[in-house]
Amino acid sequence: MSSLKSQLEAVVDLATGETLGSLGVVSCDSEEAAVVTLPAAAYPDRDAFEAAVRAAAGDASVTVQRPRRRPGLGAIIAVGSGKGGVGKSTVAASLAMGLADLGGTVGLLDADVYGPSIPHMFGVDGKPAVIQTPGPDGQPTEKLVPIETAGLKLISMGFMLQPDQAVVWRGPMVHRAVTQFLQQTAWGDLDYLVVDMPPGTGDVPLTLSQQAGLAGAVVVCTPQQVALLDASKAIGMFQQVNIPLLGMVENMTGDVFGRGGAKAKAEEVGIPFLGELSLDASVREAADAGRISDIISEGHGKRDELIRIAGSVAIETVKASAAVPELPQL
Repeated sequence: MSSLKSQLEAVVDLATGETLGSLGVVSCDSEEAAVVTLPAAAYPDRDAFEAAVRAAAGDASVTVQRPRRRPGLGAIIAVGSGKGGVGKSTVAASLAMGLADLGGTVGLLDADVYGPSIPHMFGVDGKPAVIQTPGPDGQPTEKLVPIETAGLKLISMGFMLQPDQAVVWRGPMVHRAVTQFLQQTAWGDLDYLVVDMPPGTGDVPLTLSQQAGLAGAVVVCTPQQVALLDASKAIGMFQQVNIPLLGMVENMTGDVFGRGGAKAKAEEVGIPFLGELSLDASVREAADAGRISDIISEGHGKRDELIRIAGSVAIETVKASAAVPELPQL
């Protein structure tokens, strides 16, 4: 092993707390040049990472590159809550946009079959096109083409329904629908697939635990005690089906609901606290108007909060990735 490689592998990545050697991101063919791969596709502070790497390399040439995108769905991140009304879909949409803004190729699966809200929040409608692609046996198979908007690929039961049409399904039908969205959508190769879960505990988490190797779950909660009780149930559900917990997000922080409850709960159960999103009428207004993507735009008051949370989720995904098997191309 070259001394240049030794120097670079000894650098501690401040985001993960791991050395570049333990992360396996350093490649050297000589003492004069090296290639270092970012630990995550959506890395939160590339400038600081590059500065640390170049300082360790001295006069040697170093190229910093994004991770090579693996075939398939990438890291699948479930966003759930113990109850409705805590802004879970808003956080899921914001997380997906934040990961894309940080450099990831991102899909957003609206798995809230009974109450899909993602199409309305993004102001998109219409049924996805259907294409023929080669199946595992070489025979043609039909796949849905996700709707693309705001730098994301979206699929939702909402695209399949008429306005105000209710979904009256038993569990097996929900299981089948979520499985089809995972396996029969032409997602392409993603870095991240964010899944907006239905509120509570039930069929969808079981389906995801059986059908997909999840990178982990994010639990969304508001600060007040009654919401925290339900969040505890969501945490227990994810633990029961062996889905790693990436952490908690406190939503609607402020005078109405208080502050700090989710952070205290995360510390109590020993999982990361990913950040808080303060109560802000502009977020509701953007979602109601079908312009949720406005909140990630430059100059919006929520942008910095959202980017910090997305970066934290990306890093926690790296930490949890050792326990997640690689997914085959679906």
